[in-house]
Amino acid sequence: MNRLLALDAQWSQRIRVAEKPGALRTLAAILAHSGDAWVCLLGLVVLYVAGNEYWRWRALALGIATVVTAIVGLLIKIPRRRRRPEGEWGAVYRKSDPHSFPSGHAVRVVMLAVLMIGLGPGWLALGLAIWAPMVAFARAAMGVHYLSDVLAGMVIGAMMGVFVGLIFW
Repeated sequence: MNRLLALDAQWSQRIRVAEKPGALRTLAAILAHSGDAWVCLLGLVVLYVAGNEYWRWRALALGIATVVTAIVGLLIKIPRRRRRPEGEWGAVYRKSDPHSFPSGHAVRVVMLAVLMIGLGPGWLALGLAIWAPMVAFARAAMGVHYLSDVLAGMVIGAMMGVFVGLIFW
């Protein structure tokens, strides 16, 4: 197991851009923040308030799924207590949630993408399917997660998306 953790840390370090100023770092930071719970929930509130019945129903379903998924993610994360990689970027994450496995952002964004495949429309599902892995890997690139954190989060998010989707579909 120690060998796998060492490889995980090594590969995570290779993709890390948090300490490298430039366009790639800026893009990774924007993507990493775009999956924040408050950003997702605020977007869903705006969609609910401004949308018609079609969009209100989807916003409500996605909002409920986001809250349920957050609870499941925390139930998995807290007992494991894996410390985040060392670093300066993401101080708010490091203080509010010092544990990294699995990545809550990866769980959330992949769940949203998978759920939208069933709820539609197709163009939004496709957009989220492209956005979600970019958010997940940006979290590792910015040094607040190891690659295994985001990969596990993506798997859990996909499972949650299917599970919640079975309820809404």
